[in-house]
Amino acid sequence: MLKSLLAIVALSSTNAFAQAAGAAPAQNPIMQFLPLVVVFVIFYFFMIRPQKKKYEEEQALLEKLAKGDEIYTKSGLIGTVHGITDTVVTVEVSEGVRFKVLKNQIGGLYKTLTESAKK
Repeated sequence: MLKSLLAIVALSSTNAFAQAAGAAPAQNPIMQFLPLVVVFVIFYFFMIRPQKKKYEEEQALLEKLAKGDEIYTKSGLIGTVHGITDTVVTVEVSEGVRFKVLKNQIGGLYKTLTESAKK
């Protein structure tokens, strides 16, 4: 009997604390999503936007690529453009030595690389 009385008192006091804690005012649903929105904005400005800008610069370079341009590949080879198709560039590394490279593997113009190294 004593045990059941103690159990009832314990449960009622726990229930009273739960009701008191539950009486807190509800937050605005917009305020709950605010941290998520802030994280997305930070992610956009520090990750997505710079990558998009770099991609657009790369595409502009590939569009204006012409025969005779000295280029470097992303694998580190340096050569002169000998021929261009829609997806492939033929690069000449020395007289008579040519190889084909996918356009998306062109790193940039070699003269811009050497100019930036001098600064």
